[in-house]
Amino acid sequence: MSVAINKADGILVIEFDRADKKNAITAVMYQLMADAIADGERDPEVRALLFQGKPEVFTAGNDLDDFLRTPPKGADSPVYQFMRNLSQASKPVIAAVAGPAVGIGTTMLLHCDLVYAADNARFSMPFTQLGLCPEFASSALLPQMAGYHRAAEKLLLGEAFSAEEALQMGLVNKVLPVGELASYARARALALAALPASSLRITKRLMKSTQVQTLPAVIAEEASHFSAMLTAPEAKEAFTAFFEKRKADFSKFS
Repeated sequence: MSVAINKADGILVIEFDRADKKNAITAVMYQLMADAIADGERDPEVRALLFQGKPEVFTAGNDLDDFLRTPPKGADSPVYQFMRNLSQASKPVIAAVAGPAVGIGTTMLLHCDLVYAADNARFSMPFTQLGLCPEFASSALLPQMAGYHRAAEKLLLGEAFSAEEALQMGLVNKVLPVGELASYARARALALAALPASSLRITKRLMKSTQVQTLPAVIAEEASHFSAMLTAPEAKEAFTAFFEKRKADFSKFS
């Protein structure tokens, strides 16, 4: 399986389930997750959503082979459906992150309400290293959360950072031993599921009211640049170097 989806006790669990590929996300997986979020929004028995991966890896980000074969085209492509549904979810969304969370594996956390990380978690947004730009409103949300200079370090250099640093930045709520992560995150989801659903929805809407007004335009602008950059020489060099297992050389580009 690529994504495991189940409902129990008022919680919709969406689990990356492609461990042999480090949970790299394909267009099919994006569609499954987008549809699951939409279903969770409609289902009155679902009171909270929980994203999780495996103890060894949350997600390696986009499956580059799949991404290059079928790049996103337009607002109805699976990845943008996923972005839209997650960013606009009215119910509480929790993420439990263990191991690497690469690219969208980190930027999606900016749209979650509670994020718990295992002590082996590693976060990265290596867009510039691939000749690309930030996505999923990370260019706006990360500076708001962590401050401009910390956000600039993570988005300009694209280097990985630890769970403890993510905690200091405000990206995660708590860091736990990897063996305790799943049970703790589920307990938090159960606590949310036991509360009045209308109170949770209204509280979340009030906290995110400014984002609701501004983020769609940010996501659209990022997507426009991202799509154009996918076909630019810098990205071609980055992807070629990745598949050839060598260091990319950007010295010939200005």
